[in-house]
Amino acid sequence: MICGAFFAAALPKVSTDALQMRDIDVVHTDDNFFVKMTLDLTPYKKMESNREVILTPMIVAGADTLALPSLMVAGRARYYLWLRQNEKKYPADALYRASSAGTVEYSADVKFEPWMEYSSLIIDARSRGCCGTPQGLAEVPVTDIDLRPHDAPAIVPQFVFLVPEAELVKKRELRGSAYIDFPVNRTELYPDYRRNPQELAKIRATIDSVRLDKDVQFKAMTFKGYASPEGPYDNNVRLAKGRTETLKKYVMNLYNFPASIISTSYEPEDWEGLRRFVETSGLENREAILAIIDSDLAPDPKNWAIKSRYPEQYAFLLREVYPGLRHSDYTVEYIVRNYTDIDEIKEVLFTAPQKLSLNEMFAASSALEPGTPEYEEAFRIAVRMYPNSPEANLNAAVVEMQSGNLDAAAKYIDKVGDSAQALYARGIYAALMRDYEAARPLLQQAVDAGIMQASDALEQLDAVENFNVRNKK
Repeated sequence: MICGAFFAAALPKVSTDALQMRDIDVVHTDDNFFVKMTLDLTPYKKMESNREVILTPMIVAGADTLALPSLMVAGRARYYLWLRQNEKKYPADALYRASSAGTVEYSADVKFEPWMEYSSLIIDARSRGCCGTPQGLAEVPVTDIDLRPHDAPAIVPQFVFLVPEAELVKKRELRGSAYIDFPVNRTELYPDYRRNPQELAKIRATIDSVRLDKDVQFKAMTFKGYASPEGPYDNNVRLAKGRTETLKKYVMNLYNFPASIISTSYEPEDWEGLRRFVETSGLENREAILAIIDSDLAPDPKNWAIKSRYPEQYAFLLREVYPGLRHSDYTVEYIVRNYTDIDEIKEVLFTAPQKLSLNEMFAASSALEPGTPEYEEAFRIAVRMYPNSPEANLNAAVVEMQSGNLDAAAKYIDKVGDSAQALYARGIYAALMRDYEAARPLLQQAVDAGIMQASDALEQLDAVENFNVRNKK
């Protein structure tokens, strides 16, 4: 007997008891594919009156998917609503009332396709509320299906990782934006004025997170001040420049920093910030306002053109958007020390991964027990911290393929780069997805690029394809 379980927390407001699946049986003949199992629907007994869950068993293998007949469990109101409809209209092949739901003997008989021979049986569970509003979606694993003959060859690859280059100096930076309130047309900074206590606290917290860290060396800080487009441009130059210098002096005095450690710049009017807002807004006359922003007009005529042609929209921008364009962006630059002790690196990997280079992360990951949750999570942390790194994406794809998580590997495989190891990884991924036509040239290129394991993979591919030809698959 094979048993599966689904903890329904993935579906909002459904009982946290498990939906049990037992007596799972999958067989096939030359032409037919049979699925039988017992579903226990009792966890749905207390379902709200206006809710329903559609359960659809599915056979899945890579890109191939076949939905089997579905069933729906519905609360009282939804149940009677569907009964009043023509039976062919409700979106399931069988309807059950939640309050009286018990065990259901499920069976399905479909035409057999060769790809089903090595696949998975899952249940697609979709929760919907009043009026059919989607409320949740979950894929419930039931069992793996392997109906291949015992002598059928399979692709069992040797996986190849890509070791990242060492980072000799680990330069890092933290960025933020502060919205300091200054008196109208003035450059003096009052720490207790309006929202300044909170905004200045953000800056201090960023500085302190670096300054007080024993593993970090504070190197430099930059401020860039912005003013909003209303008012004369020359005056906005004065305000943006003066307010940025005032903020620099505040930080220097607070921490006794030398003047050389902080640099400043300014943007008299933040037209780019205004454009970003308008472009993504539903503002009336949006395209016309964007045309003015993108025009060659000088700043003052540009602001006047928006104000005079579109006074209602301008009033909204002045009230709701322009205050946010008066900001001070800041960057703290620092250097993190290098780590050499592998136990310390493993600890930092799971507590403060931003301190590690990709090479250090790889060293820690490689020191963990392969196949354990910690081992797999270590590579996932690396790709989260370095999402655009070919090395991080390749190694994450390899770990997911090792675990049989081909859907997860698909998230990384397109970003593995063009190295010899990347060719091999993409070839192995295609082979595991049974896209042998795509796998062969990639593996051959990997052989030509010096990946010895690719020759073995090609031999396995030959064996699989020859077997399929002999058995007409």
